[in-house]
Order: sequence, then C-alpha cells, then structure tokens
Amino acid sequence: MERIAFAKLSGAGNDFIVIDNRSKVVPDDLEKFIMKVCTRRISVGADGLLLVENSDVADFRMRYYNSDGSEAETCGNGARCIAKFAYTEGIVKSDKMTFETKAGIYGAEMVGKNVKLQMSDAVDLRLDFPIKLSDGTYDISFVNSGVPHAVFFVGDLENTDVVKHGSETRYHADFAPKGTNANFISVGDKNNIDIRTYERGVEDETLACGTGCIASGIIASALGKTESPVTMHTKGGFPLKIYFELDPKGAKKVFLEGDARIVNKGDLLEEAWKY
Repeated sequence: MERIAFAKLSGAGNDFIVIDNRSKVVPDDLEKFIMKVCTRRISVGADGLLLVENSDVADFRMRYYNSDGSEAETCGNGARCIAKFAYTEGIVKSDKMTFETKAGIYGAEMVGKNVKLQMSDAVDLRLDFPIKLSDGTYDISFVNSGVPHAVFFVGDLENTDVVKHGSETRYHADFAPKGTNANFISVGDKNNIDIRTYERGVEDETLACGTGCIASGIIASALGKTESPVTMHTKGGFPLKIYFELDPKGAKKVFLEGDARIVNKGDLLEEAWKY
C-alpha cells in the first residue's frame, strides 16, 4: 500500500497538511489528491496543503494549495508553518532561513515557539471605494499582501455575516477573474484590531488568515486608525503581530509573527485520497 509521510501543522488556527516533496512523492493528479486529503471527516482534513520542494535561489521552495485544489500565490500562516516544519525536520540547519514562494522570496526566523516571517511588499493599495452587494452598498479598501484582500470596517464584528458578505465580495465582478479574500475588522486602539476572514479557495470563514491580517493592519494604518506594530486578534484566539512601513503603494518591510505548531505526524495511506 502506498504511503506518503506528512505532518499536520496549525498556525494561529489555520491548519495545513505539509509534505516534503523534494523527492516528488505526491501523485501526478495533484488537484484531486489535495481535494481528497483536505476533506474533513473523510480524510485528514485541512484548510490547505503545503509542499516543500527544491529551490535554486533559497533554502527550499514552498507551494501552497487551498483545500479546493487551487494553487495560491502564498499564505502567511502557511508560510510560518512550513518554516517550522523545515526547521524541525532538519531540512534547514539554522533557525533562520529563506524560501521561495510565488509571491517572492520570504525570510523566516524561529522566535521561541513562534515564527517571525518577512514577506513580500504589499501593493495595489486602494482606499475607501464603494462595492454593491445584495443588501446595499459598502465602502471598502483593498491591498495585495501576497494575495488579494478586501477589507470592511464593521461596528458589530460578532454579528457580521462573514460568509454571506465574504462570498459575495470574493466573486464580485470588481475582482474578477481571480477573486479576492474578504476581511471584516473592528479597531480597538492604535495597536489592536479584531478580525474575521472569508478565504478564497477555502470558500468559508477560517479561524485566521495571515495575509488578511497584514492587509487589514496596513489599510487601517493608511487610514490613520492604527500604527505599526499591530496585534491582530483572530477568531481562533491566537494573536498575530504584524510590522510594516507604509508607502504610497501599500507597505514595505512587512513581517508577520505568531504561533506555529506541529500537531501530528504520520503517513497518508491510499484510503486518504482514493475514495
């Protein structure tokens, strides 16, 4: 029976299946494989899947896939988790590393139990423009923090219909054809924000989103509501701290710091994806 070694990692409530694919162990029909193993209750289940692959320009290459099998440019929490995996598995020999993503070269550092990640610049900043949804018109902002993110400021975060408004925004014509993630935030003070996120590819609310936290903190700061560093309080209960320097296009020197933990290791058996 075919077996594929894997680890299950959690980053601030986002969970990922992580596989060392430097020897090309995953099946050729990758999209179907990912959809199967990420299905909860039937297989391992996860928000997404991460592959460690060889790189000519960094310590390794990260490939990130959403649970629907689609490959995304990057994932902040996933990147922190793959850095933790690479360090604990001896893929890298130092607590500091670089790795290649579709959004650029990232740097990561182990900080106690946390991982601090240097990400690519945030770009394409657009502030306070209207979007029409089924129940009205809302003023939102947008920035690409490695992946596209729209941000809503809301007064009652707990009772916001994240799935409804997030789904409509994700598929809105203004963001076609790739779509966008949608974040809903409430600013506590200059250095604290509560956040909930609807993630493209997962097609649901998740417990945390690293790039969404980055995008939201940058937008709140660009509007004069916060300043770096900002602690983002996620639905999963794990805080994420972001650091950045604003510029007219978005932000530079962007860092994301927070929890990343290995929760399980084992083998994927054929029944995990052949059903």
